[in-house]
Amino acid sequence: MDSKDNQLQLQYHYKEILKLLGEDTAREGLVKTPERVAKAMQFLTRGYEMDPVEVLNSAKFSEEYNQMVIVKDINFYSLCEHHMLPFYGKAHVAYIPNGYITGLSKIARVVDIFSHRLQVQERMTMQIKHCIQEALNPLGVMVVLEAKHMCMQMRGVEKENAITTTSDFCGAFNQAKTREEFLKLISKSH
Repeated sequence: MDSKDNQLQLQYHYKEILKLLGEDTAREGLVKTPERVAKAMQFLTRGYEMDPVEVLNSAKFSEEYNQMVIVKDINFYSLCEHHMLPFYGKAHVAYIPNGYITGLSKIARVVDIFSHRLQVQERMTMQIKHCIQEALNPLGVMVVLEAKHMCMQMRGVEKENAITTTSDFCGAFNQAKTREEFLKLISKSH
């Protein structure tokens, strides 16, 4: 099924959802809502259509640099797979090259690809790490995500200031000293 067919199917189902909620789908403010929501959902889940390893490999360069490379404060927006409500925050990603580097914007693109899928923060953290490890085979990778979850803020426990932090690491970041250096460097601007 192509993108337009998917959009039409989504529109139909969102119209049915509105009816099930007791809304009048012929009401002026709701007439185009199914179409708008269908397009929004396709945009918010576009990460399924992209290969993050391919993105990193598209800008992979031989380089002898072997110190920590950090891209921090990468804004992201995602949808939790449990309630399909947004969670959003910042990603901090580091790797230690092992003969290859990648374009810095590609690290942000990887975060974007994984965040534009139905997610849980824990899995997204691991996926980013595994992707960088697979594409670049660095000496180590570390990823920290800090996020606010609307499913916690506007429903359920309603804790609007709660921030969830997840991390995953491998290689050289298994050493406490290396992890501490990364954490110190990402906290300087906070």
